[in-house]
Amino acid sequence: MQKKINIQNKKARFQYEILDKYTAGIVLTGTEIKSIRNSRASIAESFCEFNDKGELFVINMTIEEYIYGTYYNHKPKAERKLLLNKRELKKLQKEVQNTGLTIIPLRMFITDKGYAKLDIALAKGKKLYDKRETIKDRDNKRNLDRVKKIYK
Repeated sequence: MQKKINIQNKKARFQYEILDKYTAGIVLTGTEIKSIRNSRASIAESFCEFNDKGELFVINMTIEEYIYGTYYNHKPKAERKLLLNKRELKKLQKEVQNTGLTIIPLRMFITDKGYAKLDIALAKGKKLYDKRETIKDRDNKRNLDRVKKIYK
């Protein structure tokens, strides 16, 4: 039984307002999927972008080199193609071009069949005052939970 791989972008929900979510497949080579299975990947500073042909690529995602890979090893910060339906791609591209939204990866996981998938989101960047509001809400919830725990 293989362990569950769940690599998350923890900063994404703080820095962006999530509008819509999609699950996309990733085109990977052999050494890349082996590194992901060893949890040697990061999507912290990554984002998604369309090329001239209308294909979606994830940029700045780091997959460390496989330790047992020889000269077949991959580049750690290469652009990797994402696989979505045509209508989803067209909808995302229209949203990005017209309204200036961003596509960010939220979570990378491996399915039961062994395929690596990426949860991506159409997002809008938060302003500084929105981030302060998020911090305030989080602190209030923590204090409320603390008070509830005392009086149980």
